[in-house]
Amino acid sequence: MTAADSILIRSCAVSDIEQHLPQLAGLLQACVHDGASIGFILPFTLPESTAFWTQNVLPAVQRGRRLLLVAEQKGQIVGTVQLDWDSPANQQHRAEVRKLMVSPDYRRRGIARLLMQEVEARACQLPRSLLTLDTRSDDHAEPLYVSLGYTMAGVIPGYALAVDHGGLDATTIMYKQL
Repeated sequence: MTAADSILIRSCAVSDIEQHLPQLAGLLQACVHDGASIGFILPFTLPESTAFWTQNVLPAVQRGRRLLLVAEQKGQIVGTVQLDWDSPANQQHRAEVRKLMVSPDYRRRGIARLLMQEVEARACQLPRSLLTLDTRSDDHAEPLYVSLGYTMAGVIPGYALAVDHGGLDATTIMYKQL
């Protein structure tokens, strides 16, 4: 039995997001403070993290255009990933994987892989046949995506401000045909 065996992956309804808002906000803040390049820069406060969930994720889930999956261990949220299919009419075959994050205390246990496998299964049910994502180039997540069958479409240099303001990071755009 591995650590991943005790992980439950499930989707979050709006009421779940509201109920687990402190855990979700804490997870996001911990990941950003650990250096995750997921759209935020330091300093990054708990109120800013809470606002992301209430002003960005919750409304998208309410509209039925985004799925939030969480990884739980013993009732504690230890990871999340989002599937966003709010696409133009000519792109209804694709969705974007967003904000894969695992608590710094739970990394290297297969949780990110479980989240990605479930998000792919859910994408197929929509049905979506193409997934896209972006990740900081040379980030620890890039080999995971490659191992799951994602292909690099290209690299954009200087795409995003580094989390610690230490310059600009390149971003790798990836895709997978399902």
